[in-house]
This record gives sequence, C-alpha cells and structure tokens, in this order.
Amino acid sequence: MPSEQWTDVDRYLGERLGLTDQVLDGTIERAHRAGLPEIQVSPPLGWLLHILARSIAATSILEIGTLAGYSAIFLARALPPGGRLITLELDPRHADIARENLAHAGLASLATVIQAPALESLPRLATDPAVPFDLVFIDADKAATPRYFEWAIRLSRPGAIIVVDNVVRGGAIADNGDTHPDVAGIREFLDQASRDPRVAITVLQTVGSKGYDGIAVATVLGS
Repeated sequence: MPSEQWTDVDRYLGERLGLTDQVLDGTIERAHRAGLPEIQVSPPLGWLLHILARSIAATSILEIGTLAGYSAIFLARALPPGGRLITLELDPRHADIARENLAHAGLASLATVIQAPALESLPRLATDPAVPFDLVFIDADKAATPRYFEWAIRLSRPGAIIVVDNVVRGGAIADNGDTHPDVAGIREFLDQASRDPRVAITVLQTVGSKGYDGIAVATVLGS
C-alpha cells in the first residue's frame, strides 16, 4: 500500500538525516503514556518548521495548538538566546505535559505555554513584548482556522512566515460533497487568504507517516 511506503520512507529519512533524537522520542513516549492522540507533526515537518524559523532568523514565534509540545521543541530550538516561543493550548492536561516536555528539552526559559482557548489568548497577545512575531505555526481546531489566520496576520511583522498544517485532509478539500466542519473551515481559510492583499500564500501536498495531507505557507507582505 502507498501509505506503508510513505511511512517506510519517512522512517528511512529520519534515520538517514538524523531527524529525531532522544529528547524528541521521549516527548512522544510521554504523550503516548498519557493517552494523548498521536497527531503531532512528523519529524520531516518538524525540521521544516525549524529550518524556516532559522532561515528568517526568527526571535519571536507563535504556535497555535501545542498538544504535547513536539513541534514546539523544533521551533524553540531554532531560537537564539533571549528568543521567545509562545504556544497556545486549550486542554489543561495537554498544556501540563507540554511544559514537562519542554523542560526535559531544556527549553523552559524560551517557551511559554498559555492554557486557554486560543481565541481568548490571541487578542491579549497584542500588548505582549513578543509581538510582532516572525513566524506563526497554526495546528489547532481546523474549523476556527480562518480566525486564527486573521490573528496571525495582525500579530506578525512584514516578512513573517505563517504555516498552517492539515489543509489537504486526505484530498477532502477538493471534494465538494464533504461538508465536515474541519474541511469547511480550511476551505474558508484558503478562500480568505487568496483574497487577502496582506499575504502571499501557497499550499504543498504532503505524504508520509501521517498519511496524505498538506501545509499552507504564507508570508506577510509589507504595506
């Protein structure tokens, strides 16, 4: 089956390129023991986030959707001393596990986990010293993606990168008969972004251990 081959290739690349380590593996193990859903990003996507952050010399990063802190580790590791990652998580238990994992990774001084509904936290960030952000990663409630994206633009500097995960959804995005709220939310986000003069955006389809999906990558344009 193609999905088995995608997983095999992800595993090969992970071993060949050294895309994972004991800290990252331990993060997944603790999340598994706690019964969290295994929906964290793949190591190749984690490294893509890390590389994007490094390529723009990001010093301030926002993540919407923390889960166990796996992607947060990739992002925080890209920060220089004195940099800051703010990651937003709805579930109190997930937030506690993420804080534990970030501490195990030696990143507690760089990363702040805010436990609250993201749409409550985002307006409050407008006066945070971390704003404007250099990079925003959105990987949370898909139905709310249009609102998350709007806040990401507002809180980011010109030239910032915004990455949105899970936007192809196994091809459902192109199936007009699929009216699931998650799919509808992503369609609304894509329509919104395509008309927004403040950003330039593209979508890349992906395959791998997480199946068939895709990411949107946008940059915030200057005035």
